[in-house]
Formats: sequence, C-alpha cells, structure tokens
Amino acid sequence: MHYLSIAEAASLIESGGLSPVEFTEALLKRIDRLDRRVQAFITLTAEPALAAAREAERDIRRGQYRGPLHGMPFGLKDIYETAGILTSGGSAVCADHVPAQDCTVARRLREAGAILLGKLQTHEFAHGGPSFDLPWPPSRNPWDLSRFTGGSSSGSAAALAAGFVPAAMGSDTGGSIRGPASFCGITGFMPTYGMVSRAGVMPNSFTFDHCGPMARSVEDCAILLQAIAGYDPADPGSIRHEPVDFRGRLNGPLKGLRIGVLRHYWEEDIPAVPEHARALEEAVSVFRDLGASIDSCRIRPVQDGFDIKVIIAESEIFSIHQENLIRSPGKFGRDFLGRALPACLFQSADYVQALREHRRYLEDLRPVFDRFDVLLASGFGPAPRFEDYRTENFWLKSNVCTPSNTGRTPALALPCGSSSGGLPLGMQLIGRPGDDARVLQAGHAFQQATDWHLRRPPLVEGDAPPLPDLKANEPRPSLLDAAMQSHVERMARQAGLRLDERQMMILLETAPHALAMAGRMRRARGLMEQPSLVFRFD
Repeated sequence: MHYLSIAEAASLIESGGLSPVEFTEALLKRIDRLDRRVQAFITLTAEPALAAAREAERDIRRGQYRGPLHGMPFGLKDIYETAGILTSGGSAVCADHVPAQDCTVARRLREAGAILLGKLQTHEFAHGGPSFDLPWPPSRNPWDLSRFTGGSSSGSAAALAAGFVPAAMGSDTGGSIRGPASFCGITGFMPTYGMVSRAGVMPNSFTFDHCGPMARSVEDCAILLQAIAGYDPADPGSIRHEPVDFRGRLNGPLKGLRIGVLRHYWEEDIPAVPEHARALEEAVSVFRDLGASIDSCRIRPVQDGFDIKVIIAESEIFSIHQENLIRSPGKFGRDFLGRALPACLFQSADYVQALREHRRYLEDLRPVFDRFDVLLASGFGPAPRFEDYRTENFWLKSNVCTPSNTGRTPALALPCGSSSGGLPLGMQLIGRPGDDARVLQAGHAFQQATDWHLRRPPLVEGDAPPLPDLKANEPRPSLLDAAMQSHVERMARQAGLRLDERQMMILLETAPHALAMAGRMRRARGLMEQPSLVFRFD
C-alpha cells in the first residue's frame, strides 16, 4: 500500500476499495517504523491527519468526492507555512515559528481534500547543504543511508522514495526539486516561473524561486500541478494563464516532437560518470523509438547560467536574512553561512550587471525554443556520501539544474537508469516558458516505455544511522594575502556583520570564489541594456 501512486490510490478511494483512514494509518505506521533511519520529517501531524482522513471518508461516502486528491496524504517541505503548525525553515532561527495561516499551496491542497501528514526536512531556509549542526539532522537517502539526498527539498524526496507519502511539495531555486529527485529516484517538476504561487512560502530568491510538485511518477506530478497552479495576487511573481488540463494532456503522441539534446551538459560542462552518460544516451534512444525528432543542440555553458543565478540569488538571500546574520550568526548552520556570507562582497553594480546578463540569457534561449519543443539534459547521480560533501564546492562547481532557474523554464527531473551500485541516475526535460504540459507529456511517455520510476530502495528497519565524519568540511585557515583579507573583513563590517573567528574563516574560505564570479560578470554592455527585473502594469 505504501508505494501506491496518487493515480492508483485515487482510483481505489473513489471506488470504495481503499479507505482514506486505512491509507493514512498504514503510512503513519511505516513512518513510525522507518523514519528514525531516513529522518524525512521535522514535524509529524498524525492526529490532525487521521481526523482529516475520517472527514474525507465521510464526505466520499456521501457522494461528495472532490477529485483525485480527496483523501490523499501528502507532505510539505518545511518552508511552506501552515496554520498552527511549526514552519521552521530547517533552522534554529525559526525553531518556534508557528504561522497563523496556510500558504496558498497548502490551502489549495486542503481544498482539494488532501491530508497533510507533516512537514518535511529541508536544508536551512531552502539553502545550504546537509548540515549536522542544526536542530534537525539532514535526511538520509533511502537507497543508501550513508548518502546525500540532494537539496534543498531533501525530506520531500526521501519521504517519497521511502514510501512515507505518495505526494509532496518542494521548492526549486537552483535545482532543489530536481536534484533530490535525481538522487532519490523519484520524479520532480519545476513549473514555469510564476505558474504556482509562492505566497506564504519562505523566500530564498525572489528572482528564481519556484514551487512545484514531487511524486513517484509524471502522472502524479500532473495531478498535483492541476490542484496548485493558478494566478494568485498575493504573489507578485504570479502569472495569469489559461487553465490547462495537465493530466489530460499526458497521453498525446510524441511523433514529430522536436527534442534538442544538450550533450554538452554531460560531455563538456559537467562530465558525467560513464554509466550515467550511457543511461542518458539510452534515454535519447527511447525518445527516438517513440517517434520524436532528435538532434543535438547547444545553449550557453552551464557556468554562465550558474554565475548569473548565484550573484542575484545570494544577494537576495543575504538581504532577507541580514538582520539575523548581524544579530545572531551563530544560529545559522555552517553550510548556510558558507553560501550566504560571501554575498556581502557583491556590490550593487555586481547585482545589476548580473540582472542585465540575465536578460541577455533569456533572449539567447528564444531561438533554441524556436527550433525545439523540449530539451533533454543530464540530471544528478549517483548520490555522494555525506563525507564527500564540501561547502566550498557550491562556489567551485556549477550545477546542471540551475540554468533552468535562470531561464525561468519548466523542467522535469525523472530517473533514467541505475548505477552499478544500484543508485538512481537522473535526467531532465526542459521546455519553453508556459509549455509545462508538453514537458510533462514527454516525461510521461518515457515512463510508459521504461520502468526506472517503478524501482524501490531496499529500506529495512534498524537503528538510526551513525553520524558521518565531517572533519574534511571544516573551514580551513585563510590563504588570502593580507590586503585581500583586509578587504573582505572591511566589507563584512560594512554589511553590519560581527563574526567570530570560525565564522570569519567560513567567509574567507569562499570569498575568493565569490569575487571571481563577480569579476566574470563585468563585461562590455551597451548603455541602453536593461535588467531582467522591470516592472510593468497588468
């Protein structure tokens, strides 16, 4: 029962073959047995969930069935505000934050009859990495508990892979839905920017945040998207769009669909391990056999989109948390500090130049989507061990997911293979803005022709896993010369920061990479070039 899809469970619930109470109880029992190992939940809402399940069962028996999410358990990443329920952001800073009302997405899911099982683990404020110095330990990958789930929607992906929930919500600012989906062998969809409301969701980057569904199949993601998509005046980034039957559009033929293959993603920009490269080529062959038109194509290098996104997004998240970073930096985890603190080195000109380059980036995508309907790119995998994680790598290594945030395009992550060690391997399907239904259709066709999304991890009961040895991720003494170190310290003071010795080491370790990134953004521009963020009246 715990690996029923939304579509399967909904059919049984509607026909009376499955009780929402029975389903909820079964999942709660599984969580009770196994989550001490997986650590997917921050807050479990068992009693309210059972009460909601009983109510759903009564309504359905009375003929008041609302649709495929009625009586369906789900989990929310713990940045989605929920009335009367802790919304922590995975941080000690908000360890006591209990909102007065639901965010828009939570409200829409409840209105569809869905049942909240609890709030799921997230990297700190949907940023940072797998920090063990926070109030809640990071989630473990159900395929191998010594390995990373990806982030920041870590608990959402882990809970789905472990069979704790059939549906979850994540957020994606630079791959935070798609990375965990790839590492954990589930399906995650980042909709077009503004398609799903962010109102009441803790912000990471105003420019790049997306909210989206995570499930075990494309069909299930389409069911969830149907319930949560739609204009919301409470979100300034929300877009007006015609209603789309996302699930109804899944079964259209792929014959003639133009797919551009971004091989430079996995051959040049971020070389994939050989077994992952083979899996991606086999996925290309599947689409060819399904009748799609296949051709190689290129967009700008992954690093370009990454630089634009990081300068803008880190500036924004620093501004969001600046007051607490000044007042109590010790409440933040090591990994969050290693990402956010270097933003104090970005100047206003760096931010605006990145916005101007962002506009160029968006314009450069137009001719690509004139030629192709969908782009196929690499995802993540296989998942690394916790001991191999390095905060500094955030600045040193670009990310195959981030260009879609920079491009504001819909992007789907789904499993496309398995490593020799049995770990999931992922790929992405990317579409033009607003063409979410076509991306989902392509992904659904792939899943109808393959079984990668049906594979399950060998998760068994046992004790909580041991803590990994994280000494290698401790900040190292600065190698900067005296003049550069003095400059960094002065910029930190100007931003109001008063850092202790360790916190300053964290900043100094990553400062050169942030300054180099800003340097790459200083290029010739015309006097009249506009930034991507321009206000217009509706």
